[in-house]
Amino acid sequence: MSVENNSKTLYQTLWNAADILRGKMDANEYKSYLLGLIFYKYLSDQLLFAVCDNLDETFVNLKQAQALYEEGLQDEEIRQDLLEVLEDELGYVLEANLTFTALVEKVYNNQFQLEELAQGFRDIEQSNEIFNNLFEDIDLYSKKLGSTAQKQNQVISSLMKELNELELNTHNGDVLGDAYEYLIGQFASDSGKKAGEFYTPQAVSHLMTQIVFLGREKQKGMSLYDPTMGSGSLLLNAKRYSQEASTVSYFGQEINASTYNLARMNMMLHGVAIENQKLHIGDTLDSDWPTTEPTDFDGVLMNPPYSQKWSADKGFLQDPRFSNFGVLAPKSKADFAFLLHGFYHLKHNGVMAIVLPHGVLFRGNAEQKIRQHLLEEGAIDTIIGLPANIFYNTSIPTTVIILKKDRTKKDVLFIDASKEFQKEKNQNIMTEEHVAKIIQAYQDRQDIEKFAHVASFEEIVENDYNLNIPRYVDTFEEEEVVPLPDLAKDLRSIQDDIAATTNELMKMLGELEGTTVEAQQELQEFMNLFK
Repeated sequence: MSVENNSKTLYQTLWNAADILRGKMDANEYKSYLLGLIFYKYLSDQLLFAVCDNLDETFVNLKQAQALYEEGLQDEEIRQDLLEVLEDELGYVLEANLTFTALVEKVYNNQFQLEELAQGFRDIEQSNEIFNNLFEDIDLYSKKLGSTAQKQNQVISSLMKELNELELNTHNGDVLGDAYEYLIGQFASDSGKKAGEFYTPQAVSHLMTQIVFLGREKQKGMSLYDPTMGSGSLLLNAKRYSQEASTVSYFGQEINASTYNLARMNMMLHGVAIENQKLHIGDTLDSDWPTTEPTDFDGVLMNPPYSQKWSADKGFLQDPRFSNFGVLAPKSKADFAFLLHGFYHLKHNGVMAIVLPHGVLFRGNAEQKIRQHLLEEGAIDTIIGLPANIFYNTSIPTTVIILKKDRTKKDVLFIDASKEFQKEKNQNIMTEEHVAKIIQAYQDRQDIEKFAHVASFEEIVENDYNLNIPRYVDTFEEEEVVPLPDLAKDLRSIQDDIAATTNELMKMLGELEGTTVEAQQELQEFMNLFK
């Protein structure tokens, strides 16, 4: 089977599994069950592959590897050494009776008990600090799965049977990780507004990550930071654009525990080495992180919650992230607080890309002062206007702002990409061609009629530091003047259509009869309106 077909089979299997939970709970809830179980199977299968390697046996299938593991653990001489090696290589172990393969065999024999799976979750979580509380969102005894223990058991059993079809050994880290991303995207679509908590559409991720990596594709040891990381999709795009992906270090923070766990699983499924993951749970604005080395990064990527409220406590004026600016982002809109946090953690020669609502470009008061300060520093390099309705959590148009610390100029490149999309169902989609067009304009940094403009600092000052894109990129299209005779002809055609439709309606109404005197009178009055 080709890689492409294999991937399609993988996607279909994952989606079929999701069907089992649809209707029982919304996508924002059932994603935890499905993605958590996929991850448990992944860890279990990795364990069985490693068993074969360490016992010098060629891997044939999971059943054979399971039998080998059971046999090895029964031999006291082999058991201790094997468990130590597995713990050292993988960072976790499972007893043979708790592997996904063993549990699904019990499912088929009607011997499976939910407590066994719960024990497997606990054993993984207690194996290593990196797995702490990883499965805490999966309530195997939730009434949403079924009103009785038996029904709950049946639903999880059905899910495990479906996922048992996945042969994860035939997929490398990227393929499996990308399938995981695919599912997260599907959940985002189903979850609507809630999706903004955990997912940035891939086209936007590609655009931002590509810009951060331009000219650094071959750099070893790149460090990336996303202080509002969601499921980690922005960070993980580094694997597409770095030729030294195995050396990239990922630093991410997330406030939501469920989403934080999702990012941890996502990293591992994409084959990111444990030592290259530095993920943290916490409130980015309230408590700065990281505060120990390293504290600044080659690339900063952010898609924070838009116009979120925050404390804006006066104490933050002493915080090194904000103190240089003399004012704080308003309580009702933390957009600039997020931006300044990311900018503070950017290396002197680094590149930052952040998605925000358009209001940050033109709102006054404290936000204008912050914007002016950044412009006077030359920190704002590029403003890219994105199309409306491309995010799952909002239909408003957004902007990607590119910031740098080592610029000698203060000009700003404006790119109006608001029309760079194709319409699909309820969502607008940016294709690879749209992204490529924006990247080219970013690299060329030249005026392009109705698309891009390099504004000098003087021009920006004249506009009172207002960065609203239409002030700099004129996309106005004059409407074609239609000759009066043609307008009259169109009007006559419309009037004829109205007359024909009215006649047809009157014929149908004429066939109706009121069942009472009052109803007949009402019908007649209605017909008189058309005469």
